[in-house]
Amino acid sequence: MRIIPEELRGGSALAEDYIQGTGRARDLYEYDVLHADAYAQRAKRLDETEHLRLNRKDVVACLRIYNEQYNAHKAVRASLDRLEQPDALVVAGGQQSGLFTGPMLVVYKAATIIKAAKEAEERLGRPVIPVFWIAGEDHDWDEVNHTYVMANDPQAVKIKLNKQPERRSSVSAIKVDVAEWKQAMADIEQSLPDSEHKADILRMIKHGFNDSYGLGEGFAKLLGLLFGAYGLVLLDSADPLLRKLETSVFRRLVQHNDELEQAYHATAARIVDYGYHLQADVNEGGANLFYIHEEERLLLFKQDGLFTDRRGQVAFTVEELLEETDRHPERFSNNVLTRPLMQDSLFPVLASVLGLGEIAYWAITRDAFGVLGMQMPLLLPRMSFTLVEPGVEKHMLKYELSFGEVRDGLEERKKQWIVTHDQLGMQEQFVGAKEAFVRMYEPLIQQSGLIEKGLLRIGETNREKILEQIAYLEAKVQEALFRQNETALRQWDRIEWSLFPFGQPQERVYTIYHFLNRYGRSLIDMIMDVPTDLTGMHRVIYV
Repeated sequence: MRIIPEELRGGSALAEDYIQGTGRARDLYEYDVLHADAYAQRAKRLDETEHLRLNRKDVVACLRIYNEQYNAHKAVRASLDRLEQPDALVVAGGQQSGLFTGPMLVVYKAATIIKAAKEAEERLGRPVIPVFWIAGEDHDWDEVNHTYVMANDPQAVKIKLNKQPERRSSVSAIKVDVAEWKQAMADIEQSLPDSEHKADILRMIKHGFNDSYGLGEGFAKLLGLLFGAYGLVLLDSADPLLRKLETSVFRRLVQHNDELEQAYHATAARIVDYGYHLQADVNEGGANLFYIHEEERLLLFKQDGLFTDRRGQVAFTVEELLEETDRHPERFSNNVLTRPLMQDSLFPVLASVLGLGEIAYWAITRDAFGVLGMQMPLLLPRMSFTLVEPGVEKHMLKYELSFGEVRDGLEERKKQWIVTHDQLGMQEQFVGAKEAFVRMYEPLIQQSGLIEKGLLRIGETNREKILEQIAYLEAKVQEALFRQNETALRQWDRIEWSLFPFGQPQERVYTIYHFLNRYGRSLIDMIMDVPTDLTGMHRVIYV
């Protein structure tokens, strides 16, 4: 295994500046992640504010029930025992529940949480527990109901749950029928090539689907199989038992809603003033809370003294909304701006592991933490990888292609390569033919124009038509050359589809199961053995 750092573009300028300690980003976050004492400062602050969080034993008891059901591993039980200790801290991070654990970046985020917690524990000399927050309360079904498997064609095979919910329900509340699970299993079985690990990987996936109500449960089971042995604690933000515990936090979010809104707007204005782009909407009059009405998740706004949704399906006074949080806490959920506050109300969060986009929108929440007497935790970028298989590396060496060249797109490089394999020099001949034609024909056009002015326009039009016909033949010759080199060009395509499917980084598209099928579950151990790097650097792993 070789590991080489490479640049991967497309990140947030704000997040990049925060990670590197440059620009004005430092003013938008609570802690300087590069400061040597940042961990100790944060731990001290958490010790001083233990009273602001929910009862630790109650939270752990709730997590025990959930993890025994979906993530029953002795290492997880040990993590929960340690979390109950009064000096224990947490490194948290999360993601929406996706089909087959979603894209590979989810696996990398889980690995980062575990490794960051271990490093923090060694640094502070006190327990630090890794916790993965499954965002089951989110309602974007179309974003999570599918995944892609790398195929040999080369191409990406899309596997999708065809169920379409009637309402915008939370993902964890959407039931997936047995037939849908079976079809997804059949699709991935067909897509994965035969290997010595295939039977084991399929059994693993089947375990995740068996008796699972929906994506949230299946996601938790599979993530538990991958990382339970490392003591990763799971929670689903839509867990009804957890919701019941969170009642007092929802009350505070309602009671301080105007102050929170002002804080979000003030911080958003400062971000824009510093020259950065906002990564999340801060709506005027937004309550930044959802209310579940008749199984539909409605975003609440404040209008004429009431909390209501855009279509007016529900309307509450402040007093009525507070009563509703007491009676039915399961009907409430957070949006992206209040979720960080809920996370800190549940756990003593030393650090939160985030993607670059998440780091950028968390900046909006800094002053909101202060409204509730808390502080934003340390923010750590998740580790980012591209896995390069031996066959793909072989092709890259054969055609002298670097990772950066593949990242930037190979279309022009393909054409250049074709030219070098054009034994008849057809491209040069076409260039010469067009230049010679124009050189010979242009004087005729000009002289025709002297005879009659209208002939000049006719001649120019005629010239363009002839050039179009030459270009048409040139394109056909190019297609023929591509056909002659089809085998080689398929190798080029294999490189692109492996590293940057649809022009996107591998980790954002493919499920990890292609690689697990190829290398077995030991692939997870390999990822966990990669040296920890919390600088946001992208690394290419040649496996």
